[in-house]
Amino acid sequence: MSHDEFPTENPAVVTCGLPYANGDLHIGHLRTYVGGDVLTRSLEKLGQQTAFVSGSDMHGTPIAVQAIQDDIDPADFALEYHQQYEETFPQFDIDFDNYGHTHQETNRELTHEIVEALEAEGYVEEQEIKVAWDPQDDQPLPDRYVEGTCPYCGETARGDECDEGCGRHLEPGEIENPVSKISGNPAEYRERTHKFFTVSKLADYLSDFLDRLEGTPNAQNQPRQWIEEGLQDWCITRDMDWGFEYPGDGEDSEDLVLYVWVDAPIEYIASTKQYTERVGAQTYDWEGAWKADEPAGPDSGEIVHVIGRDIIQHHTIFWPAMLHVADYNEPRAVVASGFMSLDGDAFSTSRNRAIWAREYLDEGFHPDLLRYYLTTVGGFQDDIDFSWDRFRERVNGELVGTVGNFAYRSLLFAHRNYGGTPEADVSTEVEDRIEDALEDFRAGVNDYSIRTATQAAVELASFGNEYIQRHEPWNLDDDAAPVIRDCVQIAKAVAVLTQPVTPETASRLWGQLEEDGSVADATLDAALEDPPAAFGEPTELFEKIPAERVEQLNEKLEARVAEATADDGETETESDDSAKSKEGGMDLEPLADDRIGFDDFQELDIRVGEIVEAEPIEDSDDLVRLEVDIGIETRQVVAGIKQLHDVETLPDTRVVLLANMEKAELFGYESNGMVLAAGEEADLLTTQEDAVLGSKIR
Repeated sequence: MSHDEFPTENPAVVTCGLPYANGDLHIGHLRTYVGGDVLTRSLEKLGQQTAFVSGSDMHGTPIAVQAIQDDIDPADFALEYHQQYEETFPQFDIDFDNYGHTHQETNRELTHEIVEALEAEGYVEEQEIKVAWDPQDDQPLPDRYVEGTCPYCGETARGDECDEGCGRHLEPGEIENPVSKISGNPAEYRERTHKFFTVSKLADYLSDFLDRLEGTPNAQNQPRQWIEEGLQDWCITRDMDWGFEYPGDGEDSEDLVLYVWVDAPIEYIASTKQYTERVGAQTYDWEGAWKADEPAGPDSGEIVHVIGRDIIQHHTIFWPAMLHVADYNEPRAVVASGFMSLDGDAFSTSRNRAIWAREYLDEGFHPDLLRYYLTTVGGFQDDIDFSWDRFRERVNGELVGTVGNFAYRSLLFAHRNYGGTPEADVSTEVEDRIEDALEDFRAGVNDYSIRTATQAAVELASFGNEYIQRHEPWNLDDDAAPVIRDCVQIAKAVAVLTQPVTPETASRLWGQLEEDGSVADATLDAALEDPPAAFGEPTELFEKIPAERVEQLNEKLEARVAEATADDGETETESDDSAKSKEGGMDLEPLADDRIGFDDFQELDIRVGEIVEAEPIEDSDDLVRLEVDIGIETRQVVAGIKQLHDVETLPDTRVVLLANMEKAELFGYESNGMVLAAGEEADLLTTQEDAVLGSKIR
């Protein structure tokens, strides 16, 4: 890839992690897919040729297990959910250029081709390993047929991944105290011959790759720890009968299927290829994106993966290693989201504690409202929380009160007084302000921050509201035309800039201006082109959500969770995974009896800061040296968080700093302040919104 700023002359491809085709989608799932769609549309706004592809993951043990329970063929079972996803994504304007699935022949052919390349290049070896075995049914237990304890963090884990703890990939035999999920009996380990991809041979390449990788800091930094600890070779076969068979004839492929994480990412290539087969190579050339004469050469494509945080390892270690050996282009960027909670607790599908995608639409809410919330409530790599109350606040405050209010009042005044756009030139002030918004948008996209790009549009609308209030055109009579001309131009720019995140609403605003063509096809240059001279009376773009509506939704959710809990035979004092994640399983300290006065609190100088540098202090088990930007200055702070945080991911983290803490010296380092954190796990305190650095906590 070029690593030049977007747009480049190379074809780009944006992918989203494949959803397992074994359950309904909820709004937590949609965060990644909305993010990928907004990024794709934003790249196209810059003029970047981009294909947006994904597909359903049809293989793997979760699907096989559930198909057995439902007494249905795994292919039929998974296909039902695949078809549901195909219908659901467009309802949220998630507009894939191609959405396939992993069981299609295109993916099978490419998977066999790439695995055969790994073998031909000497990166596949046979190894005898211990495989979990159910002694009662006398059968092997692949991956999720096994539960046990993670050997690294001690949390409950399934056979191939510690999904409730450290998130680490686990090889067969690593899990401790294995139990068969079929019989509930302790599982045995038996010797079996399996195929291994020798990733350990590629450690130097992968280290260099991470130096080149763009995207979110969590995706760039987290994999370095795995390389430093020593890469383990990767078992790429499983003992089961659902999935792609190992390529070749004879004993090599007998009774073995490929591990789901071999063929799943190859679907990215297969889906892109299917897109080219549908539209033609002149419209989009899949080989230009995925293959080049020289890997990472000037003709390479720009591959961007938008994924959840729990699959970083697969996309930054295994996947680029496979691509490298098979002579495919490596990813340019991996953009990994944080986790999403619901009203402070984790989503719990077993307790029906979720806002389901179909439920959201059935409640009559416009998809643009959810797209905006998911994009702007936090940075993409941040953990975010959804609540109906916060949803209402953002819709009413920003979409209704800022964007919708400005567009409606500006176009209504223009229509009633001038029949459209007044005959006047755009002022230098407004032209400069629009250009600043366009540059902020470009910068956000090139930093893979769809939130920053979206905020450029909202802040421009906010400027428009301030501009019209400052000039009061209703009091200017004949001198109002230049002001309204400026406002109409701002409204057009807002339509262009909001299209990636609220495509249908931006299209309506574009239509109210009676612009030619589609706002989806308009690039950033259109924001400064003259609007039409005449247009009709506008309508409101958004409607306020009443407080009573939110109360009803909260009551409905609580009743549903209570019903599911009762069906599970739990009492109000029992907790599931969501409660454990919130409470941490620890006893809380009693509240202090001694009170302080308001004046005492005012003496505390607590500021919003951002960590700009972090490094562990040698010879200390717990201490980390931080450089914290608090707006006015940058402070050195020593914090005892080494064992509780990945130090390399701390830069760019927003924190709250007690600035007038007495200075102290720890391990030879001066500590000028105290970073505030909650609980034994040192959960760093931060702000919900992007408060200005140095803002005082009151």
